[in-house]
Amino acid sequence: MPIIPLSHRISHRISRRIRWVALVASAAGIAIIMPAVSHAQLMAGTGLMRRLMMQRQQAMGKDAPAPPPHTTYAYGPDKEQDLDLFMPAHRQGPVPLVLFVHGGAWSKGSKETATGRWKAGHYTGLGYAFATINYRLVPRVGVQQQAEDVALALRQMIRDAATLGIDPHRIVLMGHSAGAQLVALVGTDESYLASAGLSFADLAGVIPIDGAAYDVPEQMKASGAYMGMRYDAAFSKDPDRQKALSAKLHAAAPNAPRFLLLHVQRPDGIAQAQELARALRAAGTSVEVRSFAGNGLIGHITINQRLGDPDYPATGVVDGWLKQVFGA
Repeated sequence: MPIIPLSHRISHRISRRIRWVALVASAAGIAIIMPAVSHAQLMAGTGLMRRLMMQRQQAMGKDAPAPPPHTTYAYGPDKEQDLDLFMPAHRQGPVPLVLFVHGGAWSKGSKETATGRWKAGHYTGLGYAFATINYRLVPRVGVQQQAEDVALALRQMIRDAATLGIDPHRIVLMGHSAGAQLVALVGTDESYLASAGLSFADLAGVIPIDGAAYDVPEQMKASGAYMGMRYDAAFSKDPDRQKALSAKLHAAAPNAPRFLLLHVQRPDGIAQAQELARALRAAGTSVEVRSFAGNGLIGHITINQRLGDPDYPATGVVDGWLKQVFGA
């Protein structure tokens, strides 16, 4: 019987536990960016998985009401370039729109699995339209093309606004995790909107939710092995490309007019949100940063899954901000 060195066995166990965390999250219908995980945390993998399973219900929250009916629209020729649009049941005149971009480490996830269960019903209940998009994924395309997809989806909603009953002057981009990075980038680098025939004047605001790649080079320095591979796949090892895809480094004016940055208690997410906020304020852009309870992966999942739940603290914060921005 061959003797396997202890170091190899430990490495194998660490790799297996990382894959199992991702598998359980996927089984829960959650597309994630895995926070940096220490060697000590991984060696406690069995306990980590037990806690993850026990806390899954906490992350998912109570049962959300059934979402309202939706219509699916293509915004480009690719099969992944489509979106679901939910409209409020009772409306008088054109309504504001919240356009959501899902997460999933730029390489996975979809509007069906990673939007969260509360948003559509909650925002249509407030009298807003709500749309959630699919976009092309790495490695088929790069992050630049994903940001272009966000701009194309926005263009489609603006072009069809009169027919759909949407107010084209009251549209907010919202995104979680990798989606937070994408909406922040579109909200600071106007070239993506310009490529779709739009400008920052076509945005009322941007809500990035618990992202951690607003400054890609800095985030890549802090990433562990698991996320390091995914950052390499998304942003490559080219420093110039990493900088070009960093919202913080584009935050000198002009920008989208308003930002609301949300984060839970992840050190990288906190640091990245604070640094982006500083850059936006230095440019004279209106920005609020709000912090919520929740640690690590569970906190990262929870803020997306429960946003829109009236009992979840971030819901009221976002509602108040949207009311100010939309005037309704």
